[in-house]
Amino acid sequence: MKLIPEFSYTAELAAPQVVGPGPYGVRQVLPVTGGTVTGDRLSGTAAIGGGDWLLAGDDGFGRLDVRAQFNTDDGAVIYMSYQGLVEVTEAAAAALTGADSSTNFGDHYFVTTPRLECGDARYGWVNQTIFVGQGRVTPGPVIEFQVFRVALQ
Repeated sequence: MKLIPEFSYTAELAAPQVVGPGPYGVRQVLPVTGGTVTGDRLSGTAAIGGGDWLLAGDDGFGRLDVRAQFNTDDGAVIYMSYQGLVEVTEAAAAALTGADSSTNFGDHYFVTTPRLECGDARYGWVNQTIFVGQGRVTPGPVIEFQVFRVALQ
């Protein structure tokens, strides 16, 4: 197997709505307010209505539960959902809470498993493709992902 770069994705986030502590950790809902998708085969902008239903654990990790959609530059709509795991380091926490600092890819564990869906025949290939991604946090807060397609050869 090999990983082939497919697209990058940025998600601009609103302030979290904190549900509060529960049996599995502290639940927070972070609405997506904007963003972009950039790649050779996919390019577009984030649509309203997406968000991350983040579960922050006592172990210093956040469990991601994201649903979003984006409009491609050529008029298609692609739905994207993913689960993931992010290590909330001091640098990541600072960037998420308004600091001017960023994390870099590989600085901390931040891995996702995006699943894409599209009814437009031009993008039918996303329905039969496995993707993995790595993330980083930048000021805003803005989350940036590099997303890779899993290929057999």
